Amino acid sequence: MKYLFLQYPKCSTCVKARKWLEENNVEFDNRHMVEENPSYEELKLWIERSNLPVKKFFNTSGKLYKEMNLKDKVKTESDEDLIKILATNGMLVKRPLIIGEDKVLVGFKEDTYKEELL
Repeated sequence: MKYLFLQYPKCSTCVKARKWLEENNVEFDNRHMVEENPSYEELKLWIERSNLPVKKFFNTSGKLYKEMNLKDKVKTESDEDLIKILATNGMLVKRPLIIGEDKVLVGFKEDTYKEELL
């Protein structure tokens, strides 16, 4: 199976994840998540497929997240409104993302990658 790997090249976690994917011969198409920001439709589909709450898709340690005071909005806004916010800028999206036909992985945890991708 070939996956879609959404990442930001300057992100150290993304670099580690990509290295792991390459070392373990996991096929993937690479996508720069800031130059090609995920759309509302993509995010909606991926969030549904992941079975995770929308708030798990936010890059909570990012500068933009803090500047936009999203900590409080994440608690009160509807899922639809939160997905619309996520779709405005790839820097708001937690990274990396691995997208497969039947799974979506958010962030990089080596144990999870081993379990889900090998």
